[in-house]
Amino acid sequence: MESDTSGELIVLATDARGARAHVTDEIRDRTGVSVRPISIAELEGCLEGEPPDAVVLVTDDPDAVRTNVERVREETPDTPVVVSPRDGSERLATVALRARATDYVSQDETRLVDRILESVRSHASRDRSEEFRRILAEELPDEAFVIGADGTYLEATVRPESEGLYETSAAELVGTNLGDAFPERTAEELLDCIERAIETGEIQSVEYDVETGEERLRYEARVVPTDRRIGGRRAVVWLARDITERAKRERELRARQAELETLNRINAVVRRVIETLVEAPSRNAIEREVCRQLVDSELYCGSWIAEWTGDGALAYRTGAGEATTYLECVQEGSDDPGRPFRRAVRSGEIQTEDHVLEREPLPDQLQTAAAADDVEAVVAVPITYEDATYGALTVLASRDDAFSESERAGFELLGETIGFTIMAVKNRQLLFADTVVELEFRIDGGETFSFDLSREYDCTCSLEWSGTTANGRTFQFVTIDGIDGETVLEEANDHDSIEECRLVHDRGGGCTIEMRLSESGVRTLTNHGVTIRDVTVEDAVGTCLVEVSQDANVREIADALSAIYENTELVARREVDRQVRTAAERRNLILDELTDRQLTTLRLAYYGGFFDWPRESTGEEVAEAMDVSPPTMHQHLRKGLKTVLSEFFEAGRTTSE
Repeated sequence: MESDTSGELIVLATDARGARAHVTDEIRDRTGVSVRPISIAELEGCLEGEPPDAVVLVTDDPDAVRTNVERVREETPDTPVVVSPRDGSERLATVALRARATDYVSQDETRLVDRILESVRSHASRDRSEEFRRILAEELPDEAFVIGADGTYLEATVRPESEGLYETSAAELVGTNLGDAFPERTAEELLDCIERAIETGEIQSVEYDVETGEERLRYEARVVPTDRRIGGRRAVVWLARDITERAKRERELRARQAELETLNRINAVVRRVIETLVEAPSRNAIEREVCRQLVDSELYCGSWIAEWTGDGALAYRTGAGEATTYLECVQEGSDDPGRPFRRAVRSGEIQTEDHVLEREPLPDQLQTAAAADDVEAVVAVPITYEDATYGALTVLASRDDAFSESERAGFELLGETIGFTIMAVKNRQLLFADTVVELEFRIDGGETFSFDLSREYDCTCSLEWSGTTANGRTFQFVTIDGIDGETVLEEANDHDSIEECRLVHDRGGGCTIEMRLSESGVRTLTNHGVTIRDVTVEDAVGTCLVEVSQDANVREIADALSAIYENTELVARREVDRQVRTAAERRNLILDELTDRQLTTLRLAYYGGFFDWPRESTGEEVAEAMDVSPPTMHQHLRKGLKTVLSEFFEAGRTTSE
């Protein structure tokens, strides 16, 4: 036996009749193993605390064998138990094996001490051997090596189908060192793994890359320490398996998880921004808050908003972040049509640029600025509401491929929400303003239906009201003087801009029609926060009278109208004080307009539940209460309702909501 077993502890337990001195002496003399001789009665106390490496029972009593083997199994299940009687018998051997003794060795056997030590050694390496067998059975390696403690290849085997990947064959590898096969850093990591396996006596795992002639492979190794010394040196069995495809899948999975986490953070930022927009008091506040929150999220290094001036230029409005060098450079070259924010405004679609520092050709100045501010990706989002464009939001990121398809969808929603909120703020400011600005535009020779009709039939067209349906289609109510309804209807059905037309009423020399349009200049104006007071076309010349808030961008509105009607001129700009009426004044005004019969009919219908759903009173019941016929009651009712609604809808000739 070799001296490396000197640290093992064997408890030799005998009964009162057992002679143990000669066995103890022989084990000590031959191996140097530590032996603790005790009586069987002392065995239970000996099992408490740190268990021994092995227990040897020297007794011929079957009951003592059964009791004490079971006791060891209960207290320390992993400790080997060798039953070694002085005389021995078949019955005693049967009892020992049934009690699950590790071995049965009679003391008259010549290899008694060897058998005892083999049981100890078998127990010490059992867990490692089972793991070794599992690796071979379940994870058949692509490569197997025996490597010395100093990193020298002692044996090498590679699967035949893998041999072609390497410049050095398995046979040539023997005798070389890890430092010859791997870069210095990798070799150090692998050598550390070997040292840990030898020092701890436990199987270690390690992953590493292998450069072949064509590609880089990823391997996972199980490093199994072995008790067998080779050339007097400790060694390990190195079992390596190609996990390149698994590692690739794991990287892709981690990338997807990271993208999902980032997308969740982006959606949270977008949601918070949208929530704050609801309470924003002005356009400036909206834009400042958007830029601030995007940068505060730490997902982006810069953000700014540019305003579309309509004359081919974009003017900086507000921004946030530390990418100031890049921003200054972009502002200096804002006329460059290749800039993503210009493309976004012109196309109405999101524009992205990834790997900014690698793009070719990129102006030297801009590339230097991007490097200085660590800008790797850019997204430009048009700020729009329906067909109105207010500008572009530009966001900078220090992440490669930052703006995925999912992230773009979030920014698209954000751009639309900012546009809607800007429009809503403009309308709110206009609605509650005591003083507004009245703008009068002259339009020469438009190409719309009203201009074509006025030019052809020398008639006058006046817009009564324009609105938008739930599905986004625009419709208008237009009164035409100087032509009959049938002619107007026939012309309308042949006009490309009109999807559908209905004759509301025909007065012979004039009519009112309802048109559903594919596009409308009126709708464009309302999207810019404008209240339309009057639109008239006479002699193929249009007059458009609108109201805007005092801080409105008149140039933006004029450019929006010019985009539809080429020959547009702002002919007047006037400040107008609105007439403020209290609720009581408006109520009295309506009452003055109603006849007694109309007021009575409205009151009877209202308090009688005629307007409820389902109705509490029918028209016949209201007519009976008034002592008039149902047609007469309906006539008074409709005229009264028209008077009430006229005060609401036609005060100041408002034509848009």
